[in-house]
Amino acid sequence: MIRCVNPSASEKARELLSCLYETAGRKIITGQHTQTKPMEEISYIKEVTGKTPKLYGFELLAYSPNINYEDASYECLKEVEENKGTLDTAFDLASSEDVILTFTFHWYSPLYGRDKSFYQKNTEFDARRILIQGSEERKAFYHDMEVIGEHLKRFRQADIPILWRPFHEADGDWFWWGSKGPEVARELYKLMFDYYVNELHLDNLLWVWNCPKREGYPGDEYVDVISVDVYNTFKFATDYERDYLNLIKETTKNKVCALAEVGYIPDIDQLKQSQVPWAYYMCWSKEFCIGEQYNSKEDLKRMYESDYSITND
Repeated sequence: MIRCVNPSASEKARELLSCLYETAGRKIITGQHTQTKPMEEISYIKEVTGKTPKLYGFELLAYSPNINYEDASYECLKEVEENKGTLDTAFDLASSEDVILTFTFHWYSPLYGRDKSFYQKNTEFDARRILIQGSEERKAFYHDMEVIGEHLKRFRQADIPILWRPFHEADGDWFWWGSKGPEVARELYKLMFDYYVNELHLDNLLWVWNCPKREGYPGDEYVDVISVDVYNTFKFATDYERDYLNLIKETTKNKVCALAEVGYIPDIDQLKQSQVPWAYYMCWSKEFCIGEQYNSKEDLKRMYESDYSITND
């Protein structure tokens, strides 16, 4: 029997997790990230293929409580402005259509940030100090979690399940939560899990871990879905089998797997033959989807027309 790691998970969250397990190795759920209210990526996919993805990825960066508007580049301010209100879009979409939501959070650092301070290079914030009881960093961390948690409550109250993927790419050093090592990100994830599950009772969340490093894995009792982000440096047909094998080797064989972010979508014909058990993939936004710099129109058509793919049609 498939169980969510939150023993109080909502029925719809449990149903979604069961759906992922039933899908993996039999089909794949199509997914697309979008970070603006117009969701131009979805319009593009619809125009090219006549269909839309089953899974929609939304960004929460503009909801960060500590954006330093006084010390921010034009690119930063533009990105924040474009992202405002996207949770309204996500809520309306999930209320009217049978889609799956996943949320990504490029979290502007709780303290000491400038410009795009989810990048470690733009902040003096030391994630290790969150683990010290009474520290300013810990207080700021919990403050931000509470603010974001209030936004997530709206989805809980409407009984909308969310694939929640905090502290993504913790195997890299580019984000403040991963810059001190995946072990630190692991502990931050566990703090958030405890707060959101046991204090805020966000029982609509499914917990997605996104770090293929053994030393970073929080443990099966904290994770519903294991995932990895893959951005190949050049294009070639792949079912991402090597990444799957590495992911289960470094984390666990007991959880359903996902391609949480890709630049190049999987080759659907290859995937149909190999049946590597990815439950879903999510292509990243803007130029990764729109235009043919990464994925051609033919790639999209083959993906969305395949009987191995699950779309929103």
